[in-house]
Amino acid sequence: MSFLFGRNKQKSSAELSRLVKESISRLDGAGSQKAEEDIARLLAQIKHILQGTTETESSPEQVYQLVVSLIQEDLLLLLGVAIPKLPFETRKDAQVIFSYVFRYKTPNSPIAAEPFALNHVINNRPEVIVALCKGYEHRESAMSCGTVLREVLKHDAVAAIILYDEPKGGSPNITNGGSVIRDVTAIQYGVPQTGQGIFWRFFDWVESGGFEISTDAFSTFRDILTKHKQLVSSYLTKNFTLFFGRYNSLVLSNNYVTKRQSIKLLGEILLDRANYQVMTAYVDSADHLKICMNLLRDERKMVAYEGFHVFKVFVANPNKSLAVQQILIKNRNKLLKFLPDFLADRTDDEQFSDEKSFLIRQIETMPSSSIPPSAPQMTGAGTTVNSTSGAGTVT
Repeated sequence: MSFLFGRNKQKSSAELSRLVKESISRLDGAGSQKAEEDIARLLAQIKHILQGTTETESSPEQVYQLVVSLIQEDLLLLLGVAIPKLPFETRKDAQVIFSYVFRYKTPNSPIAAEPFALNHVINNRPEVIVALCKGYEHRESAMSCGTVLREVLKHDAVAAIILYDEPKGGSPNITNGGSVIRDVTAIQYGVPQTGQGIFWRFFDWVESGGFEISTDAFSTFRDILTKHKQLVSSYLTKNFTLFFGRYNSLVLSNNYVTKRQSIKLLGEILLDRANYQVMTAYVDSADHLKICMNLLRDERKMVAYEGFHVFKVFVANPNKSLAVQQILIKNRNKLLKFLPDFLADRTDDEQFSDEKSFLIRQIETMPSSSIPPSAPQMTGAGTTVNSTSGAGTVT
């Protein structure tokens, strides 16, 4: 009877990882259905080893061996690429595994130490991050991949990998994510981007993806741009024209949710202390001012409200460019007639009323003709952000 008991013998960590790898290789073949079933069963076993069950606790030694074997078999990349092909419940298990493994720290490691597997990915396999981003190319995997991405985006290095990814010559190789970054230390932060890397795909996913893809992709897009202030400030400064050329398409989107969210995020970016140089470059542009003034006239009140929080940055700037001055002076009478009744029903919003009154006074006191701007008087501390307001306050 010993052969019967042998069937219940738990597979080793190395064997589990190897079997998952083999099953993934069969997903596109004639036996894809069987491969899906095998992957589902094996991932469930891996999840139980990592998390334990209601009856048994996880073993630290087993967990360590399993994480090591996942890395050795390159299963994090293979699983990241394969997620869109997996059934719903299996995708959920894959998400749990990614989240656990990316948080896992070896026993007795320092509190400030980077998680073991995530450190490996950042320094040796950044293609895993790119592959997870590509989960947005499929409705089925968008939320699973997005959840994992937002968890690891707590780390600056992950944001850097996404921002500075560039495709290899020709068609990207889907098995390795198409990334030329082999080591996060090799990133050339001062080199302008081509606009072909994985970060720039977020504009397409946010604008053209279905509701599930667009909503989740925007959440990740927002985290990239707001949670890594110094990294993003430098990036936007270096890639200003390319970035805002793409971003304007979101602000002008025909999709209400995309448009409103993008305008609100724009206000947050401009009014963040870390983005002072970005803000001054943005408000120097007459084209950007025209976009914002048109937003004020939008019939949808929340679009107009978010547009106001961007428009106020132009008016409050004490060193307006000649082009911006000319537009404001030319439209002074129209603005002074329009602004007093602008969103007049927001009577309970004192901050909005105060800001609107301030802008009216600024426009009223502008000279009759444009004058060359003086040397900048504001510093990085000259723009303050009210964390309780959607877009902050310029002072």
